[in-house]
Amino acid sequence: MQIIDLHCDALLKLYEADGKIKFADAPELDTNRERLREGNVKVQAFAIFIWPGMKAEEKFQAALDQVHWFYEDVLGNNPDMKLIRDWSDFDSLKEGETGALLTLEGVDAIGNDLKKLSILHRLGVRSVGLTWNNANLAADGAGEPRGGGLTQFGREIVAFNNEHRILTDVSHLCEKAFWDVIEEAEYPIASHSNARAVRDHVRNLHDEQAKALWSKGGMTHVVYCPAFIREAEQVTIDDLIRHIDHFCSIGGEKHIGLGSDFDGITDKVDRLSDASMQPNLINELLKRYSEDQVRGFAYRNFLEHRPR
Repeated sequence: MQIIDLHCDALLKLYEADGKIKFADAPELDTNRERLREGNVKVQAFAIFIWPGMKAEEKFQAALDQVHWFYEDVLGNNPDMKLIRDWSDFDSLKEGETGALLTLEGVDAIGNDLKKLSILHRLGVRSVGLTWNNANLAADGAGEPRGGGLTQFGREIVAFNNEHRILTDVSHLCEKAFWDVIEEAEYPIASHSNARAVRDHVRNLHDEQAKALWSKGGMTHVVYCPAFIREAEQVTIDDLIRHIDHFCSIGGEKHIGLGSDFDGITDKVDRLSDASMQPNLINELLKRYSEDQVRGFAYRNFLEHRPR
């Protein structure tokens, strides 16, 4: 069964390696080309991520460098990897091809300059998360104690996203900023978040948040980070599925997807440690849900709710 995975951090690893590893088969990459193929991943989203501690004047160049490796190595050295530039491109992928979707995890890289976001959009970015866990000029992240909402600049970013049919990703926002986005965004999404009712973690969504997201046509993509799944030394696929079970129990069956966070996490779910193991999750889901429902979680829900 094909899979659409809405979040990984392979570009950060490629950027930090500076050409010393190759996307095709580098064992350092959870989402290398070989593993994506083995795992039946039909579309992989690749996030641009900038560490908050980087000097402000270096951040945009770091983002451009990650875009460079996306085009040079992910796409350039692998002719079966195809850029997703338009939302209709999902439908034109051929047998044996894998789509590559460019996303932005936090807008630290653009500072206070919306023109830089426009450049990244022209380079292919189609989903934008306003923050990581820190605060920036757009909003407060989930790890910022202040818990402030969108700034005026943050609202301008959401308006830009709306105008250009870009997803606005809420996964790392604090609660106040989340509700501001729900009020203003036309294409909200949670690329990698779980259910707070199952695991009370600041990175997860309360039921009211999930329902509000779905009411606007958004998706909640469950994340494979053990800390967001269960407080235990060993986390299993069954533990992850409990989050899917819960989202289904509150009406989210048609709004659930997958957002692994591979290459951005060091601890792993048992039997789900890289992209090649995605079928293990699918097989466990098929023991609990119909094939039609699992196809929804794996890829079809996202296709039905993508921007038009």
